Amino acid sequence: MDKPANGGFFVVWRQGTGEGEDVTTTPNAARRALPRGIWVLGFVSMLMDISSEMIHALLPVYLVTVLGASTLTVGFIEGIAEATASITKIFSGALSDWLGKRKLLAALGYGLAAFTKPLFPLAPSIGWLVAARFVDRVGKGIRGAPRDALIADIAPRGLRGASFGLRQSLDTIGAFVGPLVAIGMMWWTADNFAAVFWVAVLPAFLSFGLIAFAVSEPEPDPSREPAENPLNLAAMRQLGAVYWRVVAVGIVFTLARFSEAFLILRAQNIGLNAMWVPAVLVLMNVVYALSAYPAGVLSDRINRTGLLALGLVFLACADLALALLPSLGGLALGVVLWGLHMGLTQGLLSALVADAAPPSLRGTAFGYFNLFTGLALLAASVIAGALWDAYGPAGTFLAGLGFALIALVGLLAVGNGLAVEDK
Repeated sequence: MDKPANGGFFVVWRQGTGEGEDVTTTPNAARRALPRGIWVLGFVSMLMDISSEMIHALLPVYLVTVLGASTLTVGFIEGIAEATASITKIFSGALSDWLGKRKLLAALGYGLAAFTKPLFPLAPSIGWLVAARFVDRVGKGIRGAPRDALIADIAPRGLRGASFGLRQSLDTIGAFVGPLVAIGMMWWTADNFAAVFWVAVLPAFLSFGLIAFAVSEPEPDPSREPAENPLNLAAMRQLGAVYWRVVAVGIVFTLARFSEAFLILRAQNIGLNAMWVPAVLVLMNVVYALSAYPAGVLSDRINRTGLLALGLVFLACADLALALLPSLGGLALGVVLWGLHMGLTQGLLSALVADAAPPSLRGTAFGYFNLFTGLALLAASVIAGALWDAYGPAGTFLAGLGFALIALVGLLAVGNGLAVEDK
């Protein structure tokens, strides 16, 4: 078992060996125990997120104020973009199981995203931006499930929460560095959106280079049989009841948490200058980055379900603040609580998928998880945009509050049904 009775130590099983060693699960000790590949993949994610968030922090405002799009259009574009990524993940994840190779597909996805980034400053219309966003998200879809499965393959069994938490924290550092750079560039260029989008191209190519040349895929376990057809019904059944409960929880969580584009629109709605709008994502992602890794380490010691429930409480409080406090202080409070929700849930859901999935079907497992949660994000974002147009920001965030409370009740009803004895 991964968890001894005293709760203070874990037996960490090194990949490819039958030996374990005691490692304290404090954040510092966990960082020292994590393999180099986890760190490199974290920095790959960080660089790509710097690039993506430089663009995404400004894109909703650019669409509304420069190109004249409606908030419903923004919600539709965001939902379609993320759903595209999620649908692609199921095929790339299954293909990585069938091939027994994760890195090739992950690098392909990062490369496609990097080569798509120049389309954003070159796009002359909404249609071109939709196409650029679509292709960019295809790249995200290709890399997502194989990368997460690769992390699960590399990570010591007793440190899966810490591994996914570290990757999420580094990714999220990129998510607030990107908007900070965007703010500086908007100030320096006098609100030149295209110039900011061009600067975003550089970290995308650095990310691609890092995964192409600095990540080593572990040798396959000779006792593991490759999945012949990971997308058939037999493979779906082999994933098991616990896994599908994790998927159901992830769907309800996503319905309660629509696109962060609506945080940006809320900032604009209360009168924040366009140059400072990316500060919303900076604040949210600073909180997210600071909480994700400690939450992952803690989840290796205690039941992950309790931390997920706490994350939903933070989301409900965030929606309440954003709906009822239309001021700079209310916005800041809501964004901080939103970031805490993300830190306490996103890495943990990935760890739960890794816990529940058979090793030979990990890519497929992450693919299905991201497919269904991506479709839920599409629905949530379109609903949020329609409610915003019909009832204003309060209607959108109060609906989010309702979904968060429903998700909390469902999670408490599941209880310990998300736990796996020993994977």
